[in-house]
Amino acid sequence: MKEVDVKKVLVHKKAGQKCQKGVLVMAVLVVLFVGCSEALDNGLARTPPMGWNSWNHWGCNINETIILDTAKAMRANGMQAAGYQYVNVDDCWAIGRYPNGTVQADPKTFPHGIQWLASQVHSLGFKFGIYTCAGNLTCQGRPGSEGYECIDAQTYADWGVDYVKEDWCHTNGLQPEPAYSKMRDCLNATGRPMVFSLCDWGRGDPWKWGNQTGNLWRTTQDIKDFWWSMILNFDEQHNLAKYAGPGGWNDPDMLEVGNGGMTFSEYQAHFSLWAMLAAPLIAGNNPISVDSQSLSIFLAPEIIAVDQDPLGIQASTIFHDFSKRILARPLYSSVSTQQVWAV
Repeated sequence: MKEVDVKKVLVHKKAGQKCQKGVLVMAVLVVLFVGCSEALDNGLARTPPMGWNSWNHWGCNINETIILDTAKAMRANGMQAAGYQYVNVDDCWAIGRYPNGTVQADPKTFPHGIQWLASQVHSLGFKFGIYTCAGNLTCQGRPGSEGYECIDAQTYADWGVDYVKEDWCHTNGLQPEPAYSKMRDCLNATGRPMVFSLCDWGRGDPWKWGNQTGNLWRTTQDIKDFWWSMILNFDEQHNLAKYAGPGGWNDPDMLEVGNGGMTFSEYQAHFSLWAMLAAPLIAGNNPISVDSQSLSIFLAPEIIAVDQDPLGIQASTIFHDFSKRILARPLYSSVSTQQVWAV
């Protein structure tokens, strides 16, 4: 892990320069007392997961060719080398269940099946993620995992899945903590290491119990590709620092960088704020046709180093008024007498 110099800035701007909308990020020495959180001890996600998810750009319009072409593009354009290791399929891959209860991939869009796709993604050096829902249906009306948790977990393990995102649609009568705990236990019972991403949009205060249940938990509503949606998600998470730490992370939703709804400066601020929040960096764009400006944001080494800092301490607010908010997070230093902060 590259140590970030205290004199380096957090965003792609000169020290002291303001980003659009008044976001100011620089690096200085400050004093701040920060709490740490104990997380689920499955050995995974010791730093916030980095990867890509199909939903923000493609929605339901996915197929195995798009997923494979995305993995190949991420390998070629430097994203893989920068740390983006998960290639995650979101909703709309499943079509039904076989008589034995095993979930079935849509044969029109995933004709070779998910196990084949996972193996192809693995052959490119990535890890593979899948999507399900805690209810009986997914958000797009595909088969959910309610009542099939252990069957699905074992199926994912057999397929070679490395990351499971579980959404919260069609969950009438269910409570988040016991529902997610059931899937956690089923995933653990398979013996295969799988990152577990909880996605109940912050309902049931998952930050209070998520670190004993999953490796990341959504703290917010779904992000949209415009400034105020991104800022709203940031505002909903910025005061939850004490709940995050190695192995368990607050998740303000996936990145919108490169999808076209914000300016370059706004996307820079988006990416930098997520890094300060120690948030998962899950790209949601189209890496196959990513433009050079967006790619420069995804590949920024100093921003990634802040997000992936091994201390895993989310930034806290040290100053706030009507026009600005100042965040600070301590960073790892190999020199015991040197204290390094990102602000």
